[in-house]
Amino acid sequence: MARSKQIPLMSNPFQQAKFIQSAWQPADFVPDDGIEVAFAGRSNAGKSSAINVIAGQRQLARISKTPGRTQLINFFAVDDTHRLVDLPGYGYAKVPEKMRRHWRVLMQAYFDLRESLSGLIIIMDVRRPMTDFDVQMLQTAANKGCAVHVLLTKADKLSRGKAASTLLAVRRDLNDTATVQLFSAHTRLGVDEARDVLATMMAIGA
Repeated sequence: MARSKQIPLMSNPFQQAKFIQSAWQPADFVPDDGIEVAFAGRSNAGKSSAINVIAGQRQLARISKTPGRTQLINFFAVDDTHRLVDLPGYGYAKVPEKMRRHWRVLMQAYFDLRESLSGLIIIMDVRRPMTDFDVQMLQTAANKGCAVHVLLTKADKLSRGKAASTLLAVRRDLNDTATVQLFSAHTRLGVDEARDVLATMMAIGA
């Protein structure tokens, strides 16, 4: 992996992130240099909202009312050597089987080929965490050997006590294979923590 230049840590180093390009197939991937961190999650778990709030931008990642609309791998530049990557949402039953097969092949190619991938942030709805699809994504990340951080999104939808007990249960299930936190794009709960984890994964300000 190419050595990344270090850039000064600011209050939000992702606020200037901008879209580079989308990939429908591996040939469309951007050059595999520098450092990138990918976001993955079940459709309708709030992945796009999480990316936007962490970046401090309203529409960096497009939010759709229809789950399963993110059909491409989208690359965003933080600077010349750091990138965010938005992976297609998984687990949405109404997506045609042909599309689901394409996503599986595309995402497997992404994890197999990207040497610049240093971390993965997995988005899980706090009301329905650790689905079979989430467990498969955790295993993919383990096979890749990259750091993993889990955002339990929509924490505002649960009582404080229920959210806390879910956090403890997920931490127990993960058994130190990933870090995990509560998160809410609506109330901004956990945004600073998630931003700090992302900066650490990217070695920004190190």
